[in-house]
Amino acid sequence: MKAVWKFKMLYLMMLPVMAYFFLFSYYPLVRGLVISFQNFRLIGTRPFVGFENYMTVLRDPAFWDVFQNTLVIGGGTLLVGFVMPIVLALSLNEVASVWYKKLTQMIVYLPHLFSWVVVGGMWILMLSPDTGIVNQLLKAFGAAKPISFMATESYARSVMVGTAVWKEMGFTCILYLAAIVAINPSLYEAARIDGASRWQQVRYVTLPQLVSTMKVVVMLSMLGVLRMFDQIVVMRNGAIAKKVDVIMMYTYQKGILEFKIGTASAAGFIIIAATLLLTVITRAAIRYDEG
Repeated sequence: MKAVWKFKMLYLMMLPVMAYFFLFSYYPLVRGLVISFQNFRLIGTRPFVGFENYMTVLRDPAFWDVFQNTLVIGGGTLLVGFVMPIVLALSLNEVASVWYKKLTQMIVYLPHLFSWVVVGGMWILMLSPDTGIVNQLLKAFGAAKPISFMATESYARSVMVGTAVWKEMGFTCILYLAAIVAINPSLYEAARIDGASRWQQVRYVTLPQLVSTMKVVVMLSMLGVLRMFDQIVVMRNGAIAKKVDVIMMYTYQKGILEFKIGTASAAGFIIIAATLLLTVITRAAIRYDEG
């Protein structure tokens, strides 16, 4: 009887958590799905229009333009953001000085703690053609004239990818460093006995042991690849908007600026469906469940 009561208490303790997710996650999700099938108005009737909102989104050339931007920027961030933290983690693992390693970890991790308002504003200043440190360095190396990175379409997507990777690289690097520390030292000892060089130890011992962590990083990155918003809304401007506006910006413009709530909700659920599809395909491709 006591055991049953104990489990009842656990269930009661879970009720506030379940209520939180129901009120702030699942109810808004279901409500948004209903709105996506309506001609939504604040006042008056809200007639159901079937899939009209979805067809409006799919027929809109602007949607496919931002969809292309999302794939390019998101794909670039996913690829570069996968490779660079591994390189950084392997490099830091080779550092002999403990204090230097800890200091470097702290420095590269700090950007992850800042909001995009801070990071975006910082990079806008650093890339400024007049007083930005990047153009000052280019000038020191003999550049003929400053480059307007934030006003040139050809640089826009690269800037978005680079700054996104820079911000999150330290966090992902910490995950890899934690996995490296957990590797059994006897594996390295056996490799050294077999005459393996330091590079061979990294290639045949370290990297294979990081595969599970790599899978987790890829899955986490894939979940957010279509949901970029904060960075874009902070760093975009009229000169480069055509090249950097993403799907979430399209949803924001339709729902908040134009007040087409039904269309915005439909676009939002298209994002959810596309994210789910990408996640399922990625999960199968990397064999996530095999460890």
